[in-house]
Amino acid sequence: MRSPAQPVFHGRCCGRSDVEGDGVSQGQGAKRKRGLRVEHVVEQSAATNLELFFDLVFVFALTQITKLISSDLTGTGVLHGFLVLAIVWWCWVDYSWLANVVKADEGVTRAAMLAAMAAMFIIALVVPEAFTDLPGGLSGPTVVACAYLVLRAVHVAQFVVASRDDPHLRRQVLLFAGTMAGSTALLLAAGSMDGATQTMLWCVAVVVDYGGTLAIGNQGWRVNSAKHFAERHGLIVIIGLGESIVAVGAGVAHLPISWPIILAAVLGLSLSASLWWAYFDTTALRAEHALTQARDHHRSAMAQTAYTYLHLPIVGGIALVALGMEHVLEYVGGHAHHSLSDPLKGIPLAALLGGAALYLLAVAAFGKRTYGEFKTVRAVLAAALLALYPAISLLPAIGALATVTVLLAGLNLYETLHHRPLRHSVRHGHHA
Repeated sequence: MRSPAQPVFHGRCCGRSDVEGDGVSQGQGAKRKRGLRVEHVVEQSAATNLELFFDLVFVFALTQITKLISSDLTGTGVLHGFLVLAIVWWCWVDYSWLANVVKADEGVTRAAMLAAMAAMFIIALVVPEAFTDLPGGLSGPTVVACAYLVLRAVHVAQFVVASRDDPHLRRQVLLFAGTMAGSTALLLAAGSMDGATQTMLWCVAVVVDYGGTLAIGNQGWRVNSAKHFAERHGLIVIIGLGESIVAVGAGVAHLPISWPIILAAVLGLSLSASLWWAYFDTTALRAEHALTQARDHHRSAMAQTAYTYLHLPIVGGIALVALGMEHVLEYVGGHAHHSLSDPLKGIPLAALLGGAALYLLAVAAFGKRTYGEFKTVRAVLAAALLALYPAISLLPAIGALATVTVLLAGLNLYETLHHRPLRHSVRHGHHA
């Protein structure tokens, strides 16, 4: 069994560490060739400050997506929101994989990350115009597509540099570049369309990105640090939960404080805490341990399925819950002609219940893919939340929020008591 302090390298890209005149120790994996220096990630690497800085732009994008859905509370509006989320999420995961091969804040990678941040920020700014261009100025849909092209092109170029000593990774990157070219071309074409045709082109672009990446396989991808990879995705879940708390505050920030607002705010925070508990109490720890134990392509396959793909519905579920909570606070505060006794209905209620259900199912599937256990009780509660829609739609809005909060808190209490020995073992370093 290897010592925790012993670096483990996966793939040829990390098989050698040469340093020429930069004063970095050999164990840090720095390389300099043709004037472009990159520093490879090793097993014990952690998230860098630059990656956390990059995530701040993602927070803004999530907030903009929630506003996009709120501005069009229809099935089409929700679809548009999730299409933008899928594109933004794909940009984020691209750089989470890159920063797991080479350190984000060293050498030429730092410049690449900063350029990507600028492009991501532009996409976030233009989210309200992603499908409907506002009068005057540039074409919003075209700007989104062009910024997306820059993000993807910088990512592929940096991966080409990072894979110069790893032909298997280089081949994977070149195959991946084909999916990037296809999806970007579709988004550019969508910029000149409108209505159903535009939406269809966005859907196909997402399928090309996600389906194309699955089709080319994962044999060449590298996950050099399981700790870093799991930490990055855990942090993005925290960021999503933070956005849900912001949504609670935003719903009543302009209103005089009252007891109903205080109660709704506490319930909203409690619901966010329950979502946090369901992921971080034991699931995230056991998943990271499983990813650490996996080797070679089994590790990259697990990372791709459990983190790249299954974390999209996790983040999407949080965004929907945030949307529902924001509207509950509007009802409680008497905003937009709503009263405290009015029930929450339609898309906001569906978002609150469906978002919580989606989150629970995705976290359960995440556990199954990593450490092999699917918590059936979570799936049962997810189904119950959907089945209770007609009954909860008769309650005042604050009653709907209280019901969801109590059900999720009850789930966490049940799992804590029912799995007490396992939970103690996991949380104190003896993983099952």
